[in-house]
Amino acid sequence: MAVEHRIVVAGCGGMANTWIDYAMTRENTEIVGLVDIKEEFAAAMAERKGLSCPVFTDIEQAVMATKANLVFDVTIPSSHHKVSTTALELGCHVFAEKPLAESIQDCKDIIRHSEQKRKTHAVMQNRRYDPRIRAYRNLIADGTIGQPGFISADFFIGAHFGGFRDAMQSPLLLDMAIHTFDQARFIINANPVSVYCHEFNPPGSWYSGNAMAICIFEMSDGSVFNYRGSWCAEGAPTSWEASWRVTGERGTAIWDGLGEPYAEVVAANNQESQFIRHVDHIPGKPVEMLHTFHQGCLDEMFASLAENRKPETDCSDNIYSMAMVLASLESAKTGSKVLIADIMNAELPI
Repeated sequence: MAVEHRIVVAGCGGMANTWIDYAMTRENTEIVGLVDIKEEFAAAMAERKGLSCPVFTDIEQAVMATKANLVFDVTIPSSHHKVSTTALELGCHVFAEKPLAESIQDCKDIIRHSEQKRKTHAVMQNRRYDPRIRAYRNLIADGTIGQPGFISADFFIGAHFGGFRDAMQSPLLLDMAIHTFDQARFIINANPVSVYCHEFNPPGSWYSGNAMAICIFEMSDGSVFNYRGSWCAEGAPTSWEASWRVTGERGTAIWDGLGEPYAEVVAANNQESQFIRHVDHIPGKPVEMLHTFHQGCLDEMFASLAENRKPETDCSDNIYSMAMVLASLESAKTGSKVLIADIMNAELPI
């Protein structure tokens, strides 16, 4: 099979392993260059993976020398804007790790480049590609519980990373919450309208910055999304996928992030005299997926190119997940409710 996708991988740290391993399984795909600001890191990656491609320290040089048409951006967040816009300007599609960029203005600039060059820029949101969250979304979308009015996510993990996260000002919101925020948008198929956020650092925290946050989002479908998260909660952890509850007109849908989702809805028989009404248990319908998480998201990204359409996590959509993070940070700083529209039209430093 002819090589359709000539890939340059930018960023050769630990996360790049997953991206490279996936690309090497595709018959119509070839890794033609590796880029890292430390050339020895790129060389070491090439040796580990048995790749004979050249290595570079500059993305522009790499794309031009290899005639690449696709860039994997697996660099640190502060490099995403430069790497992505450079690649797009050179005529490459871009598949990138989250976050889209570190500011709304940089996010919007990536979108502008993508639209002007008519090239795809897709963001890795691996938690969408889990059969259980797909089953949960379908359970709600099918009208099982009626119109959703409230969605909540609990995320409580005692994560002892060490290193840079321990010194961050807002480690939970900046490094992790985007996953849960993007999941919420996916589950109810709605975008954020406003947020009130209170972040703090509770007793016993080993983080310098605020490792806990509570957010109340108003969503575009009229529902309210409540996020409660902690990265310093010892004992009784939730899953990394969070623990979810969606209440609707006729019942409630539950997913603990570990098992299979289900709903409980008011039984059809006449219960007007019942104080607490009887419910029927409705399990979610299993969803078959060839690949999950990172590999599942990459499947969708490549499928979008083959089908000449926008991917599910296209930059023009993913900006709303990033806006949720930036609006939460602004709300926590000001102590007031923040409109997402205001964030989308202003640059706020992290």
